Amino acid sequence: MIELTPENYYSLETDWDYMSNTQFKNFQKCEAKELARLKGEWEPETKSSSTNGNPLIMGNFVHSYFESKESHEAFIEANKAELTSSRGKTAGKLKAPYKKAETMIKTLEDDELFDYFYKPGEKESIVTGEIDGVAWKGKLDSMSLDKGYVCDLKTVDDIHKRHYNPEERRWVSFVEDYGYHMQMALYQELVRQTYGKVLTPLMFAVSKQDVPDKIAIDFEKEDDKQLMREAMDKIKANQQHYRKVMMGEEEPKACGHCEYCRRIKKLSKFTHAIDIEVF
Repeated sequence: MIELTPENYYSLETDWDYMSNTQFKNFQKCEAKELARLKGEWEPETKSSSTNGNPLIMGNFVHSYFESKESHEAFIEANKAELTSSRGKTAGKLKAPYKKAETMIKTLEDDELFDYFYKPGEKESIVTGEIDGVAWKGKLDSMSLDKGYVCDLKTVDDIHKRHYNPEERRWVSFVEDYGYHMQMALYQELVRQTYGKVLTPLMFAVSKQDVPDKIAIDFEKEDDKQLMREAMDKIKANQQHYRKVMMGEEEPKACGHCEYCRRIKKLSKFTHAIDIEVF
């Protein structure tokens, strides 16, 4: 097993040794695409737009600010080409989408509840553990062992936007749609195995709207705890199959609709017009 460090945490090498929340969810979406990513045969594309910028860069811009001054400056330097304009009167200044990120930062920085819970915690702590024989890794946004909680920070388009769950045929919040109950359950378990303490999971979210919204979220209601338990059951039911896919012992299932599947698609038959799938 590779020893995890801040430098290698996100590497493909450690992804082969440790399952993570992101990797598991990628497998849930399309096993073929995730296996291709792990093999270095395909890399996801995250495009920037003039209006919203690059969502990954946007999120990391906000996260790095609250990690430390040094981390934020290093992040800006490493992503200068994406973050700053290179033309005309605005040359060298932040592009419009990332000015919005500064507004999001200000929205959180001025909030007393965020200041009390999130800011003092240890940032970017790496935790590891084993779930039914499979090694897992996690990286925590902010952890306060002495106060008994762990905080995660999310940037979202709109906190109160509704998301449709086709399996349950109902509208849900972004927390359910993005599988954050699973993430919180995993963090709680990995912290327990790493530090011997059961911490309360908390989440702060800030929106990317022109006037950012914000919310502090806990998972203390019984319905939330049940969703966390169900998420752990889902992990235990599927992780061995995903490991076997990685080891070449079982064939990956292709979703047939993602960007990877579209790229490798070969026509082999005709589909009846009436049978075309719609989503």
